[in-house]
Parts: sequence; structure tokens; C-alpha cells
Amino acid sequence: MNRSRLAAGAVPLLTCLATLGTLTAWTATGNAGTPARLTAAEGRVLIPAGNDATAAFFTVRNSGTANDVLTAVTGPPGHRAMLSRDIAVGRNAHSMAMAPGATVPAGGALTMTPTSLDIMVSPPPRLAPGDRLTFTLHFRDSPPLTVTARAVRPGEK
Repeated sequence: MNRSRLAAGAVPLLTCLATLGTLTAWTATGNAGTPARLTAAEGRVLIPAGNDATAAFFTVRNSGTANDVLTAVTGPPGHRAMLSRDIAVGRNAHSMAMAPGATVPAGGALTMTPTSLDIMVSPPPRLAPGDRLTFTLHFRDSPPLTVTARAVRPGEK
């Protein structure tokens, strides 16, 4: 009777030890993944043509193996900054809509453009070519990134 109890208890114990050993080896070889690792180079902010708003653009790169989500933006003091998306509303007609967030894919990049996602800045600051503004990008899982954007005329890079 003792031998059968011992055998019955050994099977779950050996299964747990084998599973733990496999998971440990998987993690030790780097296969368990890494959190998002986000970076952003200097971006662009458009010199405003009017008094309503302007837009800033960044490319956020993720060298980690987990996605993250850009959830909010803090802009220069005295100016509201928010994520916005260009939406087609008809033939050759577009509108702006607030974006609740944008995914920064694992091993990839989130690239903002005038025809996709951007950061709307309102009221627009007075800018001359080459001026720089500071923004803070906020993410779901990663710490905030402080980045600068260089003022350019629309159409310039």
C-alpha cells in the first residue's frame, strides 16, 4: 500500500519538476520575451498657418517583444496636446477625430504622419523654422518619453 501511494504522489511531483525545468530553460534562452523598449528620435511640428491648431509628428520605435500603447501626450505649457487621427469622410474629404491610443508594435514602429496619426497642438505656438518644442509621450506599460520636435513648414521634412 505504501509503495502505491508513493508512486501515485511521484507522478504529479515529477510532472511539476519537468514543467518547471522546461520553463526555466525557455526563459534562460530569452524566449520568454522582453517588455516594450521604446525610443523616439526628434520629431517635427508644423509651423501653423492659422490660429486653430497645428500638428506634431514622431516615430516611436519598439525594440522589445511586447506591444505597448501610446495613450496620451503632454505638450508645451499653455498648449493642449492630444492624439488625433485623420479620417476620410467622403470623396476627397477628411476630418480629424480624437484617438484614444495607438499601438507601438513589438519589434516595429508607430510612425505619425499628416494623413494618419498626429499630435494636435492647440492653440498653436508661435514658431519659426528650427524652433524646438518639448512633448512627453505617455504609454500604457512603459515609462513616459520626453521628446523634442523641430518646427518646419508644411511639406518640409
